[in-house]
Amino acid sequence: MSTSDPLTLVQERLTHTSRLAEDLSDIVATQAKRIDLLEKRVAALMDMARDQAQGDGAVSFGDQPPPHW
Repeated sequence: MSTSDPLTLVQERLTHTSRLAEDLSDIVATQAKRIDLLEKRVAALMDMARDQAQGDGAVSFGDQPPPHW
């Protein structure tokens, strides 16, 4: 069989497509882990900010106008 055989070409494309799907799956899994970590960090920062605002009697972030006002 030569490389111009249609079946060989389809098999090669399938192999490349399978590899690409595996690579993309790994990337998505890594990104999901990073997103989870970032969500936890943001939640922790929001808790810290809320605790600090309650302790100082300061206004929460949602009630403050932007710095340029």
